[in-house]
Parts: sequence; structure tokens; C-alpha cells
Amino acid sequence: MDEVRKVIPAVSVAVVRGDAVLLVKRARQPSQGLYAFPGGKVEAGETLEQAARRELLEETQLQAESYRRLREILIDGTLDGHAVDYQLTVFGAAHAGGEAVASDDAETAAFYTLAEMTDLPLAGSVLAVAEELLGRASQNPERP
Repeated sequence: MDEVRKVIPAVSVAVVRGDAVLLVKRARQPSQGLYAFPGGKVEAGETLEQAARRELLEETQLQAESYRRLREILIDGTLDGHAVDYQLTVFGAAHAGGEAVASDDAETAAFYTLAEMTDLPLAGSVLAVAEELLGRASQNPERP
């Protein structure tokens, strides 16, 4: 019989500035060493958007505006040695000013174009979300 897995709500936020999107290099598990959007677990009493705003500020010292839900992703993971599912809500948002400073569990934080992202070890659906937000044309201008 299959064990019922606990579902942990989590968020990430893809912040757009011009033709680039904000990525952090994860300093700890999960996804250690991979580039991803800032994010993490939702705390008790938070809405998903509040959690996305908090995680962005904690990991990069940035704020954003015009938050909108982009997609939901179910991710296998572990928590305290037990198998869990993370229900990740990915938000898109617009950069509201300032430069990113890596903090909390982010090793680095910077804005990357689609072309720059092709050389990075990316987590999960990061490239697909970035392409959706920035448009594939910026990576391949000769396409209609």
C-alpha cells in the first residue's frame, strides 16, 4: 500500500527586468548548486503571494510588483527524512528597482538573459518559465 505523502506549499518568483530574469544559485538543498528563481516554503498564515514577496526579499533584498501566478508544479522531495510533495506556485513579477544581493540560502543573485541561461545548470522548469516571460524571440531573433 502506498504511503500518503505530505504536501508542502512552496512558492518561487521569476522577476523580470528588461530582457533578463532574476536567478539565485542555491547554496543548500534542495537544488544546491543549481540556478533557480528565489523561493521557498510558505509559512503558516501567509498567502502564496505574501510568501513569494518574503522569499524574494530574504534571498535577494529586492522587491517586485505586479505579481501574477504562472503555474503550479508538484515536486518530489524530502523533509526531515520523509518523502513529501512540494506544491510549488510559480509567480511572475516586475522588478521594482535596486540590485540583487545574495542572502539567506542564495549563494549568488543576478539577472540573466535567455542566452546567458543556456550555459547555467538550471533547476526544473526555470528555462521554460523564463522563455514564457521573456519570449523566445529574444533568444532567437530570426524567428517570427
